[in-house]
Amino acid sequence: MKKTLSLLAASFALAFSASATAQTKWDLPTAYPSSNFHVENLNQFAKDVDTLSNGKLKIVVHNNASLYKAPEIKRAVQGNQAQIGEILLTNFANEDPIYALDGLPFLATGYDASFKLYQAQKAYLEKKLASQGMTLLYSVAWPAQGIFANRDLKTVDDLKGLKWRAYSPVTAKIAELVGAQPVTVQAAELSQAMATGVIDSYMSSASTGYDTKTYEYIKKWYDNQAWLPKNAVIVNKRAFDALDPATQEALKKAGAQAEERGWKLSQEKGEWYKQELTKNGMAIVKPTAELQEGLSKVGQVMIDEWVKRAGDDGKAIIDSYRKM
Repeated sequence: MKKTLSLLAASFALAFSASATAQTKWDLPTAYPSSNFHVENLNQFAKDVDTLSNGKLKIVVHNNASLYKAPEIKRAVQGNQAQIGEILLTNFANEDPIYALDGLPFLATGYDASFKLYQAQKAYLEKKLASQGMTLLYSVAWPAQGIFANRDLKTVDDLKGLKWRAYSPVTAKIAELVGAQPVTVQAAELSQAMATGVIDSYMSSASTGYDTKTYEYIKKWYDNQAWLPKNAVIVNKRAFDALDPATQEALKKAGAQAEERGWKLSQEKGEWYKQELTKNGMAIVKPTAELQEGLSKVGQVMIDEWVKRAGDDGKAIIDSYRKM
């Protein structure tokens, strides 16, 4: 009898151990608050992964830079400290030209053009991430970028001297070319930077303006439609390879769903964010033709520099995009 009970106890212990090891938990850091549409999409993605994997893969979303700050997330995923993470591609423009592409002003304006640029870029982006031990799961564009400023902006000359938030090498370069003073400020620190006068202007989407309550400090947003930068959800390759084939497929399927949903959500929320800014006292300003022309010239300088830096691959991407 004792032997039978011992065997049963061993069987239960083995079954419990197998159950415990069958479930995998991943951490997913992101830099944005829970109100942001990217985070809403991530939360749904995590639920979809749980459902599609039959509970075998659990993804915990850590929003608002609570686990890693925005510039740290890519390295954390690369080193497998976080198995999956969301990054703003242009944050890493100094690493490789492929990360800078969708931050080039007036190369791709509007969602259709931005999605075409993504298709032209995707294989090169996947190749670069793979060389760094990571896999691209999906990518979603932000709404179009405009300028937050209290100053009247009629030409690019009016940007001179502004204390300009630079959250990426691309936005820092714009500041340099227009004569503004770039100040590095990440999303989670933006409200404090405005409240303390560290910055008085920045270029971003209406989404960022809403999330950070920019309307409490700045009263104008110039709807320049300058570019649509993308966030990418990336996975550590070793962590991915450690999953069983069925769970890998579940993750990829949930990622494809998140990408499709995210692009639609970006468009829908883009208009909603503008309405909310207006309700809170911010003027949505149509830029003058002179301001747009001046910014387009800045954009062309940056595009030419990018193609030179990116070489044959860069030229191939731009050529492919413009033929679509």
